[in-house]
Amino acid sequence: MDVLAVIHGERVRAGVFGDVVEERGHRLDEWSLAWETPLAQPLDSYGAVLVFGGAMHADQDDRHPWLREENLFLQRLLMLHMPVLGVCLGAQLLAKAALAPVYRVATPEIGWFDVELTDDARDDPVFSHLPQDFEAFQWHYYTHDLPGGAVELARSAACTQAFRLGDSAWGIQFHAEVTLPQVESWIEHEDDDEERGHPPEELAETTRARIEGWNELGRTLCGSFVEAAERVAVAV
Repeated sequence: MDVLAVIHGERVRAGVFGDVVEERGHRLDEWSLAWETPLAQPLDSYGAVLVFGGAMHADQDDRHPWLREENLFLQRLLMLHMPVLGVCLGAQLLAKAALAPVYRVATPEIGWFDVELTDDARDDPVFSHLPQDFEAFQWHYYTHDLPGGAVELARSAACTQAFRLGDSAWGIQFHAEVTLPQVESWIEHEDDDEERGHPPEELAETTRARIEGWNELGRTLCGSFVEAAERVAVAV
C-alpha cells in the first residue's frame, strides 16, 4: 500500500509515523500543495493519507493561497472516504474542510498537557488501544469546532484533542508523530515566525525525559490507523 504524507514545512515531517508505515511494508510519498508540483501518482492509487502540522494557521488563506487548494483536496478525500489522519494543523484543516469553524484557542498549548479520551474512544479502531489519559506533546495556537456528524475522541482542558468523522477520517491536535530532533528544531527556530510564542525554558529537557514513551504511544496510534487503512484496501 502507498501512503501519502501531506506536509507544510521542512521541520514538520512524518516522524515516527513514517517509520511505522515503512515497517508495515508500505511506501510513503511526501508532497505539499506549496511545492506546486503534481502528485507522484494518481490520488486513488494511495491507500491512506497523513496530513501533518505547520507554522501557518488554518485561516491564513490570504498569506498562503495554496491553503485554498488544500481545502478542496481534503474535501475530495472526505468525499472519497479515503483513510486520512490529520495532525495539529492537519486536524484543523480537516475540520475546516468539513465546514467546522477554526479559530484561536483561548489558552495555547506549547509543551506537555494532559489529554483524556472520551467514552466514544473505547470502540474506535484507532483510539481503543491508547490509555484513558496521558500527557501529550502539543504546539498549537488554534483549535476548531467538531464538524457536523463527527465524534469527539479526546479532550484537554483547552480544547478538543481528537475526533473521527465518518468511518475513515481522524484528526488529532497533539503531535503523536514528533521525534526529539523535531522538537529541538522547533525550539531552536521558534522566533522564525513572529506569531509564535516562547516555549518554556525546560521544554527540551522535559521532552528528552518523556520522548521514548511518547514515541511508543505515537507508534501505537499510527499502527492502528494504518491497520484500519489496510482493511479498507483489502475490502476494495
